[in-house]
Amino acid sequence: MHRSIKGVDRRYVELQVHRTDLRVSVPIDSADEVGLRPPRAGAELEELWDVLREPTLHEEQQWSRRMKGNQEKLRVGDVLVTAEVVRDLTRRQEERGLSGGERELLRHASRPLVVELGLSLSLSDEEAERVLDSAIHGEGPRSAPRVLEAVR
Repeated sequence: MHRSIKGVDRRYVELQVHRTDLRVSVPIDSADEVGLRPPRAGAELEELWDVLREPTLHEEQQWSRRMKGNQEKLRVGDVLVTAEVVRDLTRRQEERGLSGGERELLRHASRPLVVELGLSLSLSDEEAERVLDSAIHGEGPRSAPRVLEAVR
């Protein structure tokens, strides 16, 4: 689509925000700057699986420090860094439980990963949540067909 704003003609791509009626127009020449990209596929999707399967390396014991560190990681806006936070919080929740704030942070951080997996693999949100959970628990790209069969 083309628009002329203040005499400047620009091409835009119109995006619909996932699972809403909200539409956003982004100038095509600014797409890289705002982080517009296609859903992960191929090697990028395998990289996401690898991050989700990695062991938790260091976990801050004091919940307030852990919360602050995870919030800082999420501000980066990188899908792989978000995957680390979701992986570690999910495992901690299962092993020791989470504070109320951390549970909310986990829900907030999981959302972009569920959307990413749903779009990448053509899954519903519920199926993508199950695939995310399977990946965190050690399933990987080689077992993706089996995981996908299990969710369908």
